[in-house]
Amino acid sequence: MLKSVFTELVSQYKNETADTFWLEINEHYNGKDRKYHNLIHLENMYKELLLCKELITDWKTVLFALFYHDIIYKSTRNDNEEQSALLAEKRLKLINYPEDSIAKCKQLILATKSHLPVSDTDTNLFTDADLSILGYDWEMYYEYSKNVRKEYSFYPDILYKPGRKKVLQHFLSMNYIFKTEFFRKKYEGNAKENIRKELTKL
Repeated sequence: MLKSVFTELVSQYKNETADTFWLEINEHYNGKDRKYHNLIHLENMYKELLLCKELITDWKTVLFALFYHDIIYKSTRNDNEEQSALLAEKRLKLINYPEDSIAKCKQLILATKSHLPVSDTDTNLFTDADLSILGYDWEMYYEYSKNVRKEYSFYPDILYKPGRKKVLQHFLSMNYIFKTEFFRKKYEGNAKENIRKELTKL
């Protein structure tokens, strides 16, 4: 499903590069260290965004941001979003995507670093979709938490657990985890319940 969505999107601008671009995306997201930040994550995000498509102003740019937002991901680095945004910019320039839309795509990707609310609704919906796993049922959430742990398997528990607790407590300290009413209604209560439950297991 994701391949057809992506290749059809790229083909609107430069048909001959669609398959090549997809192969690059597929290779990155299927990396052996990708236990959570993989194509399943993209598929879940895509499904979430489809459900609020009518609320999104620039659907094509949001889709490009979806495919590129985690294309560069190394758990030992802190510039994954910046590197992903730069790669997205390079690829979108090759298909002559509009400059202002490229800038928005980069902004969407960079927003996933902090997940803070902004004035742009597309960005808030996009980052909420990125966090939607937090509000899934406990079994799916717990599987996500275990996969995140695997991505940081090089850290012993004595280092990983305090860091994970800090991230989870940060979410609980927020008035709202989700920035949009659309996602808040669906996932806010369950997300906080899941996070509290995970904290008891750390």
